[in-house]
Amino acid sequence: MKQFAILYFIAITLLFVSCKGKTQENKIWTTKKTNQIEVIDFYGTHRCISCKAIEANAKYTVETYFANQPKVTFKTVNVDDNKNYEIAERFEVTGTALFLNVIKNGKETHIDLTNFGFAKGKDKTIFTAVLKSKIETELKKL
Repeated sequence: MKQFAILYFIAITLLFVSCKGKTQENKIWTTKKTNQIEVIDFYGTHRCISCKAIEANAKYTVETYFANQPKVTFKTVNVDDNKNYEIAERFEVTGTALFLNVIKNGKETHIDLTNFGFAKGKDKTIFTAVLKSKIETELKKL
């Protein structure tokens, strides 16, 4: 029984480390893109149920409420793929993370929603309502 408890603890710890990723404060970068909001779901090759729910619900929110809004886009980025190294570095992510990348007047502001994603990612109703509200708030600022 003790061995099972140890294995369980190790499995949970590995799951938490592989899925949680690093969070950060809002960062500002300079870019040449036009005013827009990118909803970016970063993920690793090995994904848990929460990781998959964050992606599914973020995509649902953008496609359902912002389909006719060209200034709002959704994209996924596999941080384990070498071609995505630069963007993963720019956002300082190593695993699952959710960001709003608000681009205004050539400057990017990274809004880290990772903790929110893990807290509410599996509750489609709450997740969608909160993410929709956050996107609408940022759209008003563009």
